[in-house]
Amino acid sequence: MGRPGRRLEAGEYWFEDIAEGDCYETGRLVVTDAHIVSFAGLSGDFFDVHMDDEFAKSLGFPARVAHGLLGLALVDGLKNRSAVRIMAIASLGWNWRFRAPIFAGDRIGANVRIASARLSSKGHGILALAFEVTKQDGTFVQDGETTLLARRRTTNEGGNVQ
Repeated sequence: MGRPGRRLEAGEYWFEDIAEGDCYETGRLVVTDAHIVSFAGLSGDFFDVHMDDEFAKSLGFPARVAHGLLGLALVDGLKNRSAVRIMAIASLGWNWRFRAPIFAGDRIGANVRIASARLSSKGHGILALAFEVTKQDGTFVQDGETTLLARRRTTNEGGNVQ
């Protein structure tokens, strides 16, 4: 899982404060039926496995399954409200996998590791964050990476890197 680094304490971290291998844990969140129904309405994804318990049971699940993208969205929110605050500007992309189902009542959280830290050709900070998402029993339910454009301390008033 990459080189070992520091366990980051609560606080704000600029690009210069972070090294490959540094890691932290997000808080946790209980996925509710309201999350699933609201996400279906927002996304337009009313696929039966997400909306119909009997259909989900006919496929071998104990109940309907939360949308995979709902899990990703909730984990991104947990990252953004974590006590460890990376001074990011924008997300540049995601590479994500759905490993096991999430159900209403599951409590999810993530371990986050700095997979890489580099400067772009224009001198901007680029961070890749690797996530391992688990639920209350330790089951890995999702994992992947996001790439972030990160703020640097060494910029002038116009936002240009010095």
